[in-house]
Amino acid sequence: MAASAPSVNYPPTERVDQFDDYHGTRVADPYRWLEDSNSPKTRAWVEAQNKVTFAYLEGLPYRKPLKERLTKIWNYEKYGIPNREGGRFFFTRNSGLQNQSVLYTAAKLGETPRVLLDPNALSKDGTVALTGIDITDDGRYLAYGTAASGSDWQQWRVREVATGRDLPDVIRWVKFSEASWSKDGKGFFYSRYDEPNAAGQFKDVNYFQKLYFHRLGTPQDQDVLVYERKDQKEWGFGGEVSEDGRYLVINVSQGTDPKNRIFYKDLQNNSDRVMELLPGADAAYTFIGNDGPRFWFVTDKEAPRGRLVLIDTTRPLQLQEVVAQTDATLQSADIVGERLFLRYLKDARSQVKVFDLKGKFLSEVAFPGLGTVTGFSGKRTDSETFYAFTSFTTPTTIYRYDLPTAKSTVLFQPQVDFDPGEYTTEQVFFHSKDATRVPMFITYKKGTPRNARHPTYLYGYGGFNVSLTPTFSPANLLWLEMGGLYAVANLRGGGEYGEDWHQAGTKLNKQNVFDDFIAAAEYLIAHKYTASEKLAIGGGSNGGLLVGAAMTQRPELFAAALPAVGVMDMLRFTKFTIGWAWVSDYGSAEEREQFQALYAYSPLHNLKAGRRYPATLVTTAQSDDRVVPAHSYKFTAALQAAQAGEGPVLIRIETKAGHGAGKPTAKLIEEAADRWAFLVANLRMQLKF
Repeated sequence: MAASAPSVNYPPTERVDQFDDYHGTRVADPYRWLEDSNSPKTRAWVEAQNKVTFAYLEGLPYRKPLKERLTKIWNYEKYGIPNREGGRFFFTRNSGLQNQSVLYTAAKLGETPRVLLDPNALSKDGTVALTGIDITDDGRYLAYGTAASGSDWQQWRVREVATGRDLPDVIRWVKFSEASWSKDGKGFFYSRYDEPNAAGQFKDVNYFQKLYFHRLGTPQDQDVLVYERKDQKEWGFGGEVSEDGRYLVINVSQGTDPKNRIFYKDLQNNSDRVMELLPGADAAYTFIGNDGPRFWFVTDKEAPRGRLVLIDTTRPLQLQEVVAQTDATLQSADIVGERLFLRYLKDARSQVKVFDLKGKFLSEVAFPGLGTVTGFSGKRTDSETFYAFTSFTTPTTIYRYDLPTAKSTVLFQPQVDFDPGEYTTEQVFFHSKDATRVPMFITYKKGTPRNARHPTYLYGYGGFNVSLTPTFSPANLLWLEMGGLYAVANLRGGGEYGEDWHQAGTKLNKQNVFDDFIAAAEYLIAHKYTASEKLAIGGGSNGGLLVGAAMTQRPELFAAALPAVGVMDMLRFTKFTIGWAWVSDYGSAEEREQFQALYAYSPLHNLKAGRRYPATLVTTAQSDDRVVPAHSYKFTAALQAAQAGEGPVLIRIETKAGHGAGKPTAKLIEEAADRWAFLVANLRMQLKF
């Protein structure tokens, strides 16, 4: 028997007479008051909405068995990729259902490891997460960052590896930064903002990041300011010490624009002078290593799909090509054991090729199938490296790669409660509105007939040069077990085909992304994978915007929508936290032509009263200081007021979570079970539980 959805009575939401003038266009913003997350009125609204939402979810018959099955699937051992410092290995492990993975260390792989840092012990509910680590060359000290309740704000501390004891050092107000130790292990470089006003900690804009050096054993107020730019409030800095310890390479970014600058400082020189090596922000540059003053970079300069170049810093600037651009997209490179490991994307699937330091091709690493590969880091003196392989039906498996023999061996292969042989993934290509060829992965149980009856979950992102590649998810596995099809569309705006593909989905071209997503849905329907009444769409952050735009432009095409932590108000996103940084992808309402483009697709501003919209479950979190929850609050209020269809419009608001990073396992399971239970009811699925 098919599940059905209970009826919903929404709590009332006050409308106010708020209007703004954008280049002569008067725009209403009746729910502006919801932007004040600290006000008693907003908190009461959140409480009332959650009460309605959780009453609805608790009334769904399959919610409990779905959570039980998902918990069982999720309960498998998970390892991270090992790295070695000072003759010791460091890696993460999760026994199965731990809220946060634990950092371990061991002298040898295969011996019983020792717990070095357990984030689960830092909070009772698992909401403090490990956000980054860096270990001294001698393996003596660990610098580690943590964040609470999903916030982007980090706090860094130092732990002695031998004893597991924390030193008194505490570094606060760090955001969007790693740590990088000096070669002698006496301190590390990091970037931070000035301490924010307490009331605006999670919503005020973030400007004027500064690069510091922290000397071990000293208080933070004595940290040395290495670099700042008082004339460039939007510039961000990332300091990385070269492997030989001589140089501090400074990545200078401006928001999310992939075009960056590269500066450097000679640490053997007592001068405070910072050299501007690549000051033009004319392309993307990623430092991967050096031979003395000669620096290797991955860049898309004159190569939109990427190439590897060498720059001699002692001579006039010239890019010497080491590995030329190919028909695949170069994602990253590493130097390990005097070899270059280059990681490519070929139609959104991973390839890794090995070259010598002069750019001569040596070999290609063989993988077990269509999937995603990460890793291949290490030192120039290493004879081994490690990597991870995953796919839609292959849980992350850790491999050791032996450089002398160019052979891979399995180091850790998890055992999950399912048979991957029962499922298959195919890659198809469809044509968008303007005839652009777009790839899509479709995963389903083998033998599934093409009869247009299958519940299908279409997922996308399409922005910020981010590539969607095959990845294993226990939640998605449950969806497949339920008889669902899982489709991932590789939309323009992402990085799958290089910078040209990215730019084709930005600013005035952003509508291309939504057209691609809509075309993906139409392909699935036309080829009888599914039908509109069985089709759900989902995405998070920029992907939440994608879902909001698609469901407002073509509401009849979808039966259900799951926008998560989405950017829904495209006219005011620059007003909060790091929102200004997205202008490189979205444009700004302050520019007339860009305002017109933004206003044309902004989900909040394109809802029309009396239209039938898909059943919608919006998800967000009170501590989200990346995409502030006001986006989701205002969109939900407007959609509830506009909805003329039978589909419910609900918002699920986490009270101790953020944008998504570091979310505890328990919360991930609960949220996924709620999503699937919502779709079971609103796609009228028949399950056997």
